[in-house]
Amino acid sequence: MNRADHLELWLAEKRQAIDAMLTRVLERQPAGEAELDAAMRHALLLGGKRLRPALTLAACEVAGGSTAPALAAGAAVELVHTYSLVHDDLPAMDDDALRRGQPTVHVVWNDATAILTGDALLTLAFELLASAPELEDLPVDLRLAMVRTLASAAGHRGMVAGQSLDMAATARDTCDLKTDALAAIHRAKTGALIRASVSLGLLAAGNRDEDLAGKLDRYAALLGHAFQVVDDVLDATMDTATLGKPSGSDAELGKLTYVRLLGLDGARAEAAGLCAEAESLLDGVPNALRLRQLIHWVRDRSH
Repeated sequence: MNRADHLELWLAEKRQAIDAMLTRVLERQPAGEAELDAAMRHALLLGGKRLRPALTLAACEVAGGSTAPALAAGAAVELVHTYSLVHDDLPAMDDDALRRGQPTVHVVWNDATAILTGDALLTLAFELLASAPELEDLPVDLRLAMVRTLASAAGHRGMVAGQSLDMAATARDTCDLKTDALAAIHRAKTGALIRASVSLGLLAAGNRDEDLAGKLDRYAALLGHAFQVVDDVLDATMDTATLGKPSGSDAELGKLTYVRLLGLDGARAEAAGLCAEAESLLDGVPNALRLRQLIHWVRDRSH
C-alpha cells in the first residue's frame, strides 16, 4: 500500500486539520466567561479519535467536494459529540472520571460547569452551521438540510433518545431484553450521529444524488452499529490506559451490552458481520477507499 492509501497517515492528517478547525471555531468567538471558555477547550481539544468528522471528510470525497466546507460540517458534528460525552460523564449519568485520557470536566471543575459546557458546545455547533465562512458558498437549502440533519440526529429522536433508552435499560432487569432492543438503543445513541456525519459530508459537497445518499446512509447505520458492538467488547477486554476512559464501567453500572447478551465471541462475530454488510454497500461506489478503510478501522480498533 502506498503512502497515499495508508489510512493511519490519512487519519493523522485529518485529525490535525479537524483540530485546527475546532481551534479556529473557538477563537472566532468573542471572549466569554473565563471558566466556561477553559472548560470548553478542555473538553474539545484534548484529543479524541475524530472518527465522526473523518467520516464527514471521507463522504465529501466520495461526492467530489472540497475540504473546507466538510471541515466546518465535521467540526459541528464533533461539537455535538463532545457535548454528549461531557454530559454522559456526569455523576447522574455514567459517572466517569476519565475521558480521552484526561480528567472529565465535572472532575476538573464541577457538575454545574460540566452541564453548562455541554450546553455551550451543543449550541455552538448550530451557530457554526449557520455562520461558518467555509459554508457560505453552499446553496441555502443545503445549509438548512445540514442544520435539520444534525438537529434530528442529536435530539429526542436520535442521540438523546438513545441515551434515555440506555439509562432505562440499565435500571431494568436485562434478562427480558434481547439484541433487537439493544440495537434500537444504539441506532439512536451512537448510530444517529454517525449517520449524520456521513450525510453532512455529502451535503457539504453539494450532493443531490438521492441514490448515493441512501446507500451511504445504510452504510453509516451499519458502521455505527458495529462501532458500538466493538465498544462493548473493548470495555470488557481492554485496560483504562489503552481506552483513555475507565474500563469495565459497563459491567459495574449493570449496562445492557452485546458482550452481556452474546458473550465475547458472539459480540465479535456480530461486529464482523455488520462490517462485512457495510462494506458490501460500497461496491460500485467511486472514491470510497476511505469509507471502506474506516470499516476496517472500526472493526479492528483497540480503543
